[in-house]
Amino acid sequence: MLQAEILRAKALSGAGLAHGFFTRKGGVSTGIYASLNGGVGSRDEPVHVFENRKRMAEKLGVKSTHLLVPYQVHSCDVLHVTEPFLPENRPKCDGMVTRTKGLALGATGADCGMVLFADASAGVIGACHSGWKGALGDIIGVVVREMEALGARRENISAVLGPCIQQKSYEVGPEFYARFIEADATLARFFIPSEKAEHFMFDLPGLIGARADEAGIGHFESLGLDTYAEGERFFSYRRSVHRNEPDYGRLISAIALV
Repeated sequence: MLQAEILRAKALSGAGLAHGFFTRKGGVSTGIYASLNGGVGSRDEPVHVFENRKRMAEKLGVKSTHLLVPYQVHSCDVLHVTEPFLPENRPKCDGMVTRTKGLALGATGADCGMVLFADASAGVIGACHSGWKGALGDIIGVVVREMEALGARRENISAVLGPCIQQKSYEVGPEFYARFIEADATLARFFIPSEKAEHFMFDLPGLIGARADEAGIGHFESLGLDTYAEGERFFSYRRSVHRNEPDYGRLISAIALV
């Protein structure tokens, strides 16, 4: 049996922590979902998604019922989690924090940012999904404040951004650009002109990193991996649209106190 492929970051590898940024390799799904699809919101066979998530939980060293991913709605809402919830009862939010051991806090994505957080000394962790709406609204800052409420110190927090769409692959139109500039003109620095007239290439990882810097955390890094460009390793919503595929798989990134 193939094992779920997992990427790790040194900054989150301290004592008492388990984490991973899973690729699309090492699962049982087939076709456009091949093979480690973790998306319960996809149209993949539920039994396949269940088995894939089970494999992920095993790699993290937690029970399969304790790998938690919320019903993501592109918000800046962050939930304090103290016990597991069933997939059918997923809370609607885009971030979670905890100091409860044995719970793996997860985020799912297929181009959007998945960010894992830890203050190992305080025993507080977090995870969030940050697409452009979350980055614009500063979900990173919300996660940091919620972690502080549990005893974390922001200068001790490390955060790592997993695989997501990179600027070279993220072309946007003039309306998208205008929305950011209307919110804050300084955000123009995260756009460069595209080859297509009046279009731009948007730096989502750059904005997420800037939000982490604004939050004053101790360490931030991005894995720098492009979900759109690396089709053999990662799912990508945008790539599925360009290929006229009917659906797409979802990646999962998660962190736990063990």
